Amino acid sequence: AILAAIISSLIGISLGLVSGYSGGIFDKTLSLVMDSVYSFPGLILAIAFAAMLEPGIISITLAVSVIYIPTYFRLVRGQTLSLKNTEFIEAARACGVDHRAIIRRHIVPNLLGVVMVYVTLTIPQVILVESFLSFLGLGVQEPMSSWGALVNDGAQDMESAPWTLIFPAAFLTVTLYCFNYIGDGM
Repeated sequence: AILAAIISSLIGISLGLVSGYSGGIFDKTLSLVMDSVYSFPGLILAIAFAAMLEPGIISITLAVSVIYIPTYFRLVRGQTLSLKNTEFIEAARACGVDHRAIIRRHIVPNLLGVVMVYVTLTIPQVILVESFLSFLGLGVQEPMSSWGALVNDGAQDMESAPWTLIFPAAFLTVTLYCFNYIGDGM
């Protein structure tokens, strides 16, 4: 989940920074592409990517990463658009600072707080999507295990051994709660 959040955030941040700062036709085209991807339901898109790739941890990480890239793109693009017209950016341009240095020294540091909060809130969403895909059999495969696969196994034996469902579901719930609590605290 952490790797998927990092991959999607790095790609979304990079594309959002370039798109928001440069503007013009590049911004409009990239925004249209991201809005098109964003218009698909994320879970269905993840199922489609997971079904196209071989089941495993790498494919599930890539499938889940793809569905969160447009969210990071929109977040960073919006922040960049609001920051690029501020007085301190105009002052940096007036002093002759090049565009890469403005992005690196002024825009990125002002984005980090918002992005870090969103990363911590994305991790539980990724865990939930991965668990659901593993529950369906599209995620992590044997001999590795996932909470979704454990819940699936427990659901099959629910009447004879209910603890095989209760414990994985409880640990999944507690983990999701803890990550949400951390993100809420940030």
